[in-house]
Amino acid sequence: MIGNLNLYFDHSLLMPETDLKGIIKLCHEAKEHKFFGIAINPYWVADAKRELSGSDVRIISVTGFPLSANRVDIKVIEAVKGVEDGADEIDMVANIGRLASGDYQMVEKEIYEVRRNLPKKIILKVIIEAPKISPQNQIEAVKAVVNGGAQFVKTATGFFGGATVEIVKRLREAADGKLKIKASGGIRTLADTEALIMAGADRIGSSASVKIMKEYQQRHRL
Repeated sequence: MIGNLNLYFDHSLLMPETDLKGIIKLCHEAKEHKFFGIAINPYWVADAKRELSGSDVRIISVTGFPLSANRVDIKVIEAVKGVEDGADEIDMVANIGRLASGDYQMVEKEIYEVRRNLPKKIILKVIIEAPKISPQNQIEAVKAVVNGGAQFVKTATGFFGGATVEIVKRLREAADGKLKIKASGGIRTLADTEALIMAGADRIGSSASVKIMKEYQQRHRL
């Protein structure tokens, strides 16, 4: 049994049709289940900050999400503004085209630019869209994330494929203790969640967090 499963979750709502009612509901669910955080698009950060006032739930905003091909200065602005609005962490999407073509130094510079413009206390997680790049690209991407100064490497946005045990194990080995791992994309069951944590995931990004927690509680009669 994995203890405190709720604290692994970044409860996510990142679809384009998300509205204020959805954000309020997400915040209430996060407070009820005491999730680690919520992951939302930048537009909604200030609203979520008000809804979560007085709670320990962290707010994760995104930059370059989900396609990754924004200019670096735009990614920086989006990240900085997210923090100004109340985000505690930033999940940035690295330039996947650069990763796929082996331009790892360019990716490292991009990550560094975002990292250096954020307060030190802000956690930066870098999405490498692992399902869209080769295993070797994934390994090199982890090195770029380490060198860029981020704290986490994240498997995927969830828009173009999901996390797998194989990917998480590969990222964990490549990180060699220098990064934490966030698994995200297609995680919809307790079995999925437990397998990814056992493979080395430190955080789980999922829109099905409530469903998974109910399954967990039923199993263990909590």
